Amino acid sequence: MEAPAPATVLPRSRHPIASRQLSNGAQKVLRRLRQSGRNACLVGGSVRDLMLGRRPKDYDVVTDARPEDVRRLFRNSRIIGRRFRLVHVLFAGEVVEVSTFRGAPDPDAQRRSAGELLVTSDNTYGTPRQDAFRRDFTVNALLYRASDRAVVDYVGGIQDLERRSLRVIGDPNVRYREDPVRMLRACEFAARLDFEIEEETLGAAFAHRRDMAKASPHRLVEELLQLLSSGRSAAAFDWMGRSGLLPVVLPEVDEVSGPSSGANSFSNLARLLDERVRAGPEVPTAVLLSSLLLPRVVVGRDRLETGGARVHRRRLQQLVDDVVADFGERFALSAARRSGMKKALDTFQRLCEEPRSSRTVQSLVRRDAFGPAFELFALLTAATGGGAEALEAWRRRAETVPADQPPRAAPRRRRRRRRRPRRRHL
Repeated sequence: MEAPAPATVLPRSRHPIASRQLSNGAQKVLRRLRQSGRNACLVGGSVRDLMLGRRPKDYDVVTDARPEDVRRLFRNSRIIGRRFRLVHVLFAGEVVEVSTFRGAPDPDAQRRSAGELLVTSDNTYGTPRQDAFRRDFTVNALLYRASDRAVVDYVGGIQDLERRSLRVIGDPNVRYREDPVRMLRACEFAARLDFEIEEETLGAAFAHRRDMAKASPHRLVEELLQLLSSGRSAAAFDWMGRSGLLPVVLPEVDEVSGPSSGANSFSNLARLLDERVRAGPEVPTAVLLSSLLLPRVVVGRDRLETGGARVHRRRLQQLVDDVVADFGERFALSAARRSGMKKALDTFQRLCEEPRSSRTVQSLVRRDAFGPAFELFALLTAATGGGAEALEAWRRRAETVPADQPPRAAPRRRRRRRRRPRRRHL
């Protein structure tokens, strides 16, 4: 059997990562693990970003200590996870995730049918090399070793960073079947890092795109939220289209993403959403998820209003209910998220109409969903070039409604009491 290739080790003098660049929490975790005699490394996206001169969003640590041992070392920690147990070490304003070096998953521990490769349990411990090969992409498998501050590469990630190429570790036809969510992550990382997806990695995603139906809907929606809040969603959706994932994962986006989709094309909407995300403040979850359904709602309303006939509001509400129900069932959304999307899209529909009275204006502006609905209206107006006057009118109306004044109640009609017939005494 051929011996494995030796790791590439960059000493501190040959890479750009300085320990002072790490967050206080990450430094404390690495230091305490080292002091307890443990092998501890920074791993994953934080090492990748530091190598690229970027500021990491969060920090992951990998060690030879088991979760129970890590939990005993840090009182401010908790064990989480089923598929693979992790420890979250909690600091003020920061969470450092600590995992144990992983080995190859135990085939006898998987809950899957014959011939499937889907990994459902991953609590097998291993060595640093085995752990690197268990990760998804080469650029995410670099280790920053706390003992000597060297960067260790078992999988060719340093070369791929230099080439700005995203490549799956191992055979992508196998790795995608083990975890179909990796296909979506490939599109997200390529967009976020402005990398190209390596040819074999991209081709295997197209070949196995139907396996996305086997992915956990909860993991899928969290990946979608990360993608939408990355500020690079337009590029990610482009990669999803090129890999064939878009019609499988988001048919409501695919149907309005082609060149023949006209003003309702999702690409403009996604680009403007990215600008809004980068500008801040944080975009509400209801806006992120509802933006995926907004073109379908607009197209559905246009069809209902064909011929200029006024459409009853109940039919418009039913349109929103149907669109959200389909999406919510596919991604197993919580009742709270479904409700937030429905309220945002229902209120958006009301903003498309001229209000009948000042009482209607007050009622709509004071809704919790007015803010998300107004953001959706602003996105659509900028994407299509229409509705700017209506948007400005709602902006002015919102400014004239005092925040502490309740909306004027409608006058109550007095009910006339029916007189009882008088009894006659005989």
